[in-house]
Amino acid sequence: MKLLITGAAGFIGSNFVYYELDKHPEDEIVALDLLTYAGNLKNLKGCEGNEHFRFVRMDIRDRENIYKLFEEEQFDIVVNFAAESHVDRSIEDPELFLRTNIIGTSVLMDASLKYGVKRYHQVSTDEVYGDLPLERKDLFFTEETPIHTSSPYSASKASADLLVMAYHRTFGLNMTISRCSNNYGPYQFPEKLIPLMINNARHDRSLPVYGEGLNVRDWLHVYDHCSGIDLIMRGGRNGEVYNIGGHNEKANIEVVKTILKELGKPESLITYVTDRKGHDLRYAIDPRKIEMELGWKPVYDFNTGIKETIEWYMDHQEWMDEVTSGDYLHYYEQMYGNR
Repeated sequence: MKLLITGAAGFIGSNFVYYELDKHPEDEIVALDLLTYAGNLKNLKGCEGNEHFRFVRMDIRDRENIYKLFEEEQFDIVVNFAAESHVDRSIEDPELFLRTNIIGTSVLMDASLKYGVKRYHQVSTDEVYGDLPLERKDLFFTEETPIHTSSPYSASKASADLLVMAYHRTFGLNMTISRCSNNYGPYQFPEKLIPLMINNARHDRSLPVYGEGLNVRDWLHVYDHCSGIDLIMRGGRNGEVYNIGGHNEKANIEVVKTILKELGKPESLITYVTDRKGHDLRYAIDPRKIEMELGWKPVYDFNTGIKETIEWYMDHQEWMDEVTSGDYLHYYEQMYGNR
């Protein structure tokens, strides 16, 4: 089969490319990314030279060139990771999130219909469900939980989900949607909690924690997320939504203290800062549907996953330094500028 993976130079997208090349080496992969601030072509350096891999720099909102690409490649499956995804940035510039996350999704689906894609898979987020009260540990997000968004980011992702479902009903698009809990692992852009705290701690810088750090997230290792998406896009029921969660609920402050302990750094580095506007209290996913229908199970518990993740960032300090300095933005020109 031939796969189009959009947002492929980002954190989860790049991990998914590696997962697919490893698990399905017979498949062909076209990796597409616009290479904005969070898209790093160096994340895909390990794919260079693989005859089943091709990288394309393109904007998913660019209808003309997206159609040309679909006509040329004749994809079997499209997996859409491409999205603006940082909540704080969505509060500063909501319109950018609407253009990419909604309009870009519609362009990909139009191309999928026009050129006969067999399965369109939309990668979404549990943030479309809003949040849960901290004191109700018995409550979890299911696929039937009503959408109740809190930020421009989550509203744009929920809008995309609704659009995908509308395309299924109106135009007969063969589609699936996955909604995941908070991911962690290699190649994550260091504006996110875990890599940010690891990087600041290794430099003995202040670790900024929102509010009192009591907000709870269900942490999912990116490998487990990738395995879930692979099962859904290949064997999930047409028109269905599947939740992917890690069964690893942790308060933010607990995660931060775990990182400090692993690195041998003092908790005095923690600085509590003004909480984010509309900050969701708790996310927790019930993944029974994907477990029962597709046999998915997470490989990682949080204790194992966070130790491996910390080790990865400490072993790839050059990667982190290039990302935080912005040097990685020049890599595309170095690789492709004269081609």
